Amino acid sequence: MAGYIEDRWLKKRPDKLTGKRERTAIYGTGKRYRVKGIPGIQDRSFHTSEDAKQWLASAKTDSSRGEFVDPRKGEILLADYIVEHWWAGRSDEPSTADPMRSRIWNHIIPLVGDYALREIDASALRTFKAGLLTRVEESTAEVIWGHLSSILGSAVDDQRLLRNPMKVKNSVKPPRAIDSKAKAWSREVVDAVRAKLQDRYQIAVDLGIGLGLRQGEAFGLAEEDFDFAAGVVHVRRQLRWDIKGRPYFSLPKGRKTREVPLPANLALRARAHFRRFPSTSCTLPWRNPEAPTTALEERQRKPITVDLVLTSSHGNRIYYRTWNDRSWKRALAAAGLIEPVGEKVRHDGDRIRRVPRYAAPREDMFHVLRHTYASVQLEAGESVVSLSKWLGHSTPKVTLDHYAHFMPGAGQRGLAAMDAWLRDPSRPKVPEKSLLARRATRLPSNMQVKGIVRQGADMSVKYKETARGGLAVNIIEC
Repeated sequence: MAGYIEDRWLKKRPDKLTGKRERTAIYGTGKRYRVKGIPGIQDRSFHTSEDAKQWLASAKTDSSRGEFVDPRKGEILLADYIVEHWWAGRSDEPSTADPMRSRIWNHIIPLVGDYALREIDASALRTFKAGLLTRVEESTAEVIWGHLSSILGSAVDDQRLLRNPMKVKNSVKPPRAIDSKAKAWSREVVDAVRAKLQDRYQIAVDLGIGLGLRQGEAFGLAEEDFDFAAGVVHVRRQLRWDIKGRPYFSLPKGRKTREVPLPANLALRARAHFRRFPSTSCTLPWRNPEAPTTALEERQRKPITVDLVLTSSHGNRIYYRTWNDRSWKRALAAAGLIEPVGEKVRHDGDRIRRVPRYAAPREDMFHVLRHTYASVQLEAGESVVSLSKWLGHSTPKVTLDHYAHFMPGAGQRGLAAMDAWLRDPSRPKVPEKSLLARRATRLPSNMQVKGIVRQGADMSVKYKETARGGLAVNIIEC
């Protein structure tokens, strides 16, 4: 195995006359012993030969295993590594890059940017976590923690660190957002909010409820995406805005296009909307609004033209922030879901206008329509696999993680089992799906039976469970 120790204070060859090694010009200065000759490993100097021998043995072992990391490569500051190596090598689309850059430059670099990579230990991570939680909510802190872990993981790949400290420091736990279940609206709330929107925007509610679209997908939907003959809508793009407020089109989240079944009544509403509010042609760059610098970027960012279904009253594409503040939140307030939190003073020439300000919770923003779509599908008994495909999730597991609580009868089997466990042996057994077990079971729709119940007549009821788990009810005595 290659590798040897050089004495920098004495010449390599002895004098021919005296047989002794003569002193070099640097005798007595600097570190005396240098380890050299290990392939792929930078030379390193030591004060004592014992230190040099130990390091040589360790370096040879790590080199043979492919695990050697020169500690000097980890002396670079985290901020410098991010700017010069990690961020410079990324090629994310603006929808990913802009929020990521904001989080890193606003939180990671100010809190731990002055640490050398090799100095980021458990103590540094605890300090970082404590400082981060004073700046942002747990949900955002969890995302930022993931960014730092990704950065340090890249440092391991670049052979600047032996291990990712965020993966091996068990005493420091990552921030965790409080688990919250997706919220769905009732039909009454959906109808109330829809009615309070401007007529040209009411179709947005229909698209969210009827197709489960995200907001950017709804704003990027074109008339040609509706295949009325096949009864499907093609979700091919979304309308995005970069951090500088420049619009562009891109693939839906996860870079996955999909087809969603088109309900018949939504098709009728869509046709009526097209007649009343004709679609507007819109040409925007694809993937990135930045001017291309290479022929490849020019091909990748070539603008596309589509006839947008949803446009502003001036015929422009919709800027989501303006729409949220001036249309959506006002509709929520008019429907009684939120209250004003103040007012904004606007100067229009000589006129002063006072506009109410609203702070709607995230759970009541446009995405709640997508949650409601999922809840309706699951309560109707639709397959989780099909729903996952229509929502554009990567796997059905993602759908279950988000929406399992919408599935009908969730927890009923376990509840029945526990109820049986705790049942008094002296009491007769009641079938799980009997009238007694279902305290809120609705009475049969038979009008004769309803009439007898309203009259308060005495009756005996005989029931049995059907093959599908329903109840067959017979009145045998009145």
